[in-house]
Amino acid sequence: MKPFLTENKNDYNDAYANLIASQQAHIHSVPVKTLEQQDSQTIHKVRELAIGQRTALSNQIRGLLLEYGIAITKGIENVRKEVAALLGEERVLTASFKQVLSQLYKLLQVLDESIETYNQQIKEQVKNNEICVNLQSIPGIGPIVASRYFNEVGNGSGYTKGRDVSASLGLVPKQRSTGGKSVLLGISKRGNRYLRCLLIQGAKSVVSRAKYKTDQLSLWINRLVQTRGHNKACVAYANKMARVAWAITVSKEAYQAR
Repeated sequence: MKPFLTENKNDYNDAYANLIASQQAHIHSVPVKTLEQQDSQTIHKVRELAIGQRTALSNQIRGLLLEYGIAITKGIENVRKEVAALLGEERVLTASFKQVLSQLYKLLQVLDESIETYNQQIKEQVKNNEICVNLQSIPGIGPIVASRYFNEVGNGSGYTKGRDVSASLGLVPKQRSTGGKSVLLGISKRGNRYLRCLLIQGAKSVVSRAKYKTDQLSLWINRLVQTRGHNKACVAYANKMARVAWAITVSKEAYQAR
């Protein structure tokens, strides 16, 4: 509401700014989330928190081992394997450092178990949600993406068309226009960063396997890869996924491949 606040900040001026903002045509209201969406959103948030903690812990372990001259390649799997092997050896590390490393390794396992628990909870939730079940029929969308998309978009009534959804997620080009000349830049990256990343990750899995297929979608992706490159093709398909997902949400029908 800051652009509409014209005087000193206090409760009266804040309320007045809210009133002025609500009367503007370009200000859109946010639909109220259902309890189902709030429950699912909570699981996603704590899952994202656990993933961030696991990544930080993994980097900490790699940094500590590097001080002892032991380099571990990036990746959670490499950390798990190498640390387990080091704890099993007797003369590589000191007893004091081994004790610390053992505690860190146990904490890593706890985070792994927590993330897997959240994954299972999400999978159980989407089984009982018709919208999420239909969304999973789209190539590149699994339980995690479907659940997060439902949390953000709901039944789709808050949007008038699929492009509005992709625009709200920052999957459309930024525009710089002046003097009647319009220039399109990279994607705007606005909106829900977490969902945008999930959609692009799902798109990457589809684009990487499209070269082995001959269906209409794969041919379209392959043309994009050849003309625009792999990364831009992934973003373009993520954009298409967001639009198709909205159409499926509104029509309550499963995706039909062509």
